Amino acid sequence: MSTEMRLARISARRPLLLGLLGVLLGVVQAGCAALVLATALAGGVAWLAVGGFALAAVLRALAGVMADRLGFDAGAAARRRLRTQALVRVLGAVRARFSSGTLSTTLVDGVEALDGLHARWAAASMLALVGPLLIMLCVFAVDWIAGLALLGAGLMVPFGMALAGLGAAAASRRQFQALARLQARFLDRMRGISTIVLAGRAEAEAEALQSSASELGRRTLRVLRVAFLSSAVLDFAAALTLACLALHYGRGLLNGDFDNVTHALFVLLLVPEFFAPLRAFSAAYQDRIHAQGAAGSLTALPDAQPEETAAEVRAVAARGVSIVFENVSVTYDPSRGMALDDLSFRVQAETTLVLAGPSGSGKSTVMAVLLGFVKPASGRVTINGVCIDTLVPAALRRLVSWVGQNPHLFAASIRDNIRFARPEASEAEIDAAANAARVGVFAANLPLGLDTMVGEGGYGLSGGEARRVAVARAFLRNAPLLLLDEPTTHLDPETEADLLEALRRLSAGRTVIVASHATAAHNWASTRIDLRDGRAVSLQSAV
Repeated sequence: MSTEMRLARISARRPLLLGLLGVLLGVVQAGCAALVLATALAGGVAWLAVGGFALAAVLRALAGVMADRLGFDAGAAARRRLRTQALVRVLGAVRARFSSGTLSTTLVDGVEALDGLHARWAAASMLALVGPLLIMLCVFAVDWIAGLALLGAGLMVPFGMALAGLGAAAASRRQFQALARLQARFLDRMRGISTIVLAGRAEAEAEALQSSASELGRRTLRVLRVAFLSSAVLDFAAALTLACLALHYGRGLLNGDFDNVTHALFVLLLVPEFFAPLRAFSAAYQDRIHAQGAAGSLTALPDAQPEETAAEVRAVAARGVSIVFENVSVTYDPSRGMALDDLSFRVQAETTLVLAGPSGSGKSTVMAVLLGFVKPASGRVTINGVCIDTLVPAALRRLVSWVGQNPHLFAASIRDNIRFARPEASEAEIDAAANAARVGVFAANLPLGLDTMVGEGGYGLSGGEARRVAVARAFLRNAPLLLLDEPTTHLDPETEADLLEALRRLSAGRTVIVASHATAAHNWASTRIDLRDGRAVSLQSAV
């Protein structure tokens, strides 16, 4: 939070200067208005003062628009920077610690809550110190008694706002936590709606969501009550100051002393200008409170991995990919033991390796390491002799095609889902990839063939059909390294045989690593490694 405060103050320098210009123009407006009113009471018209008032009003409006624009730009730049940093930190093991609902709340609402800190609060907090001081000096130059009255009011306001702010910070923090809990619960329950309905828990979950929403409403009202209390402090101070100055000047006017009418009007008109920066600060203070409430969720994200220096980053040849694991160990959670424990193996170029073993033996972790999602705690992984940690990320992505057991399909046509692997591919290349993966076998029975729309996640297609689309993506991508994570799980024998035939065609001339329990997949490979608890317990040629 301290870093964001410092950056916000740096970006607020130009809005502060424009705010100070607005304060000075407000003093000019008050002087012109006092002169116009005093002249009118004497039966004349001060046209020069009228023109000065109008010009100052136009310039002040322009300064306000420019300050708002600069504040908006600073807030937008801060949101982009914070989201980029948060997304970098989200990648990897963070998903094991946070639910999707909590992450979405942090990345969307948490970052938005910090917008006001950069867009409004930083400039308003500095202007609240300098603006009233400038106006007070102008009032002291005219009437030292009125200056003392403003000084007393100015000293009273911070104490009242501090008392309100202590409660507001705690209330805002609890309100953001309630919002995060509600959004996380709602998103998680929506994803598991079928399980909830089948378990007969629909009414109970609806009541729980209603209870969470009611809690959020109560906490939001508490934040608003504290905010109104802060505003009430300013209103009371302004009213008290005006009353004191009215009594101060009213006695002279009642006694027939009209010599100081212009000064009296000038001072009275400056009272709202004196409190205007304080009001802006009070409104912006809520932005600071919201930022403090949301900052905890952002700081809870793990630190990003340090980037490799430019001298260490390089690419490898795209043909004939060979892979070596040298004493690789990976730990997600120390209390759960090692995911990979001193694992070593070698895969020659253009050969197929099967990783076998029960669930939790480390097969998917090997895939995650090769995809660059997980960094080993110790050991070394090389591709064509180059350490995977020093590869250019874009080069690693070009080397790898991946087909998982639950491929994600977007809400688009089948053709567009295949095109996702290589957006610049021609229609002929997409058709060829679809035919190679035997997507055309089932697409021929659909109303629009490959142009048939499917729902998000592949709604409308069976598991085997969705995996054929994923294989078509791999054909279109045409990468030299193919990673297959349980590609035939939960498929009937006929669909499994059909999919394996497509995968055999895809593996020709490529290095392939398959994580699978299926006997048919084991027979297809040239080498097989059995894993137990992250260790290789046997290495043999497949039958």
